[in-house]
Amino acid sequence: MSINEILQIVMIGSAVLLVIAIILQQRGATLGAGFGSSGELYTTRRGVDKNLFEATIVLAVIFVVSILAGLLIPA
Repeated sequence: MSINEILQIVMIGSAVLLVIAIILQQRGATLGAGFGSSGELYTTRRGVDKNLFEATIVLAVIFVVSILAGLLIPA
């Protein structure tokens, strides 16, 4: 396996996991927010929601770094 093949696997894997992590996150908007009044106060993330949020950030960084590495490493 060459380094480019490994980078492609990392890119595809992190992209799929990133999409899944984004879809799993709860939306902050309620039905009232669609009509102009949110009715919610700012809340902090706790528990699983916080871990999922942090994992999404890590996956996004891995995805971007793997793309940049793929661009910089010659084929």
